[in-house]
Amino acid sequence: MTETANARKIAFATFVRRALDEARATRAWTGTEVSRRTGVSRQTINRWVRGDWASDPEAERVVAFCEGLGLNPATAFAALGWDRTATPRSTATPPPMDPDVEALLRRLVDPDVSDAEKFHIRETIRYLAYRPTLPADVRKRGKQAG
Repeated sequence: MTETANARKIAFATFVRRALDEARATRAWTGTEVSRRTGVSRQTINRWVRGDWASDPEAERVVAFCEGLGLNPATAFAALGWDRTATPRSTATPPPMDPDVEALLRRLVDPDVSDAEKFHIRETIRYLAYRPTLPADVRKRGKQAG
């Protein structure tokens, strides 16, 4: 393996590792959740982290990984040593964030907030994010009772 190819593998592995660490720290996502949200298998992500690939990663997977984590694919392309002069694909502007959600995110990264409180915030968010949607007739009954 050439020195350049090895350096590219290390740079991309570092990029992927940092992206995973950020997803774990700020969103409390597991490797499985990252895989689910990006559409890139855990095995592929693990190979990227280890630098265990014979040929370059597929551009579509790199883009899917980045977009699933809200990252600019151009950063990953730069780590891979790919053409940086190409115009990066425009990413859609994210919808405005609810002020309550922003407040929760600020609390999750605030060093003055205890780990116990951060744990409860994350658990509540997970519960709400993954609970089954109520059928329409149940929602109507709730409005009539209120």
